[in-house]
Amino acid sequence: MPRLYLSPPHLSGAEIGLLRDAIDSNWITTLGPDVNAFEAELATATGAPNVLALSSGTAALHLALVVHGIGPGDEVVCSSLTFAASANPIVYCGALPVFVDSDESWLLDPNLLDEAIAARKQAGGRVRAVIAVDLYGRCCDYESIAAVCARHDVVLIQDAAESLGATYRGVPSGTQAPLAALSFNGNKIITTSGGGALVGTDEALVAHARKLSTQAREPVPHYEHTEIGFNYRLSNLLAAVGRAQLAALPERVAARQRTNARYRDLLGDASGIDFMPAATDGTSNCWLTCITVDPAAFGADREQIRLALEAEDIESRPVWKPMHLQPVFAGNPMYGGDVSARLFERGLCLPSGSAMTDDDQDRVVNTILATRV
Repeated sequence: MPRLYLSPPHLSGAEIGLLRDAIDSNWITTLGPDVNAFEAELATATGAPNVLALSSGTAALHLALVVHGIGPGDEVVCSSLTFAASANPIVYCGALPVFVDSDESWLLDPNLLDEAIAARKQAGGRVRAVIAVDLYGRCCDYESIAAVCARHDVVLIQDAAESLGATYRGVPSGTQAPLAALSFNGNKIITTSGGGALVGTDEALVAHARKLSTQAREPVPHYEHTEIGFNYRLSNLLAAVGRAQLAALPERVAARQRTNARYRDLLGDASGIDFMPAATDGTSNCWLTCITVDPAAFGADREQIRLALEAEDIESRPVWKPMHLQPVFAGNPMYGGDVSARLFERGLCLPSGSAMTDDDQDRVVNTILATRV
């Protein structure tokens, strides 16, 4: 049987035509009509009036911090249960990452966030921003988080790398903060092979980020620079791929939601297996379906299941190792930690690609259930 991947790219077939048109037009660099069109189409999909197509979601987060003036001596609070790309840009700016645990939703705990910012201020820290990370397709509790940020006068940045196509209180993901980062990495719900975007409701901030993303060139005939910039723009060729992918986003979300529902149906009665809680304040795009395993109740632990799946050529992966447990961030301030540590110990991401068949899914489920002793 062919290898079953966790979240492989799913091409619609329209990509090749748009790529051919881009090549025929000779617009193959970081400017061009497909970049402009992709940004406009992302604005429609997210409801964000300002969109900047970039080389990665990491670049988007970095620019969001830079245009907010984050620098040395500042502190930025970040969800601990996330991928390193959520926290690394804080270090790029010379600021200090401060990590906060999840609540039982698996997402950033607003109450603990409030306590953490207050504690940092009391200790003489200078918290300037919060990066709230949407996880596995589900949006954070932005109403509560935004209220905490407003109370402490800190900036809120949304890491929506995993939540494109989700909603929060009826509003598409990407506008829950003045600036939000999207990712189009190869494993995301849509892909440009590599790429991302900064989307936002603040026109001035996105305009500044746009300037910085092209090496901060001034609008004069020669090369003039009054601030340090970056080479962060998305190529027109990749934007052409993104346009085809974005057109299929509703179908991709529906497919992953169906896969999630079917996993819950097939594994829901298995003692010791639980799922990431479903969204109660919106809809998840179900980018990845994740379970936790109680080994005493199930008869096998997370790692035994992962290895059994791998033996059948099925890719699965532990949930994100929390940032406060990463060697590179050893010694960084951390508030809480038990929830995300437990989720890492017991959590497993299952194959969730939008092209999965029922037979593929049955293969995963049967392998999981066969590990019980």
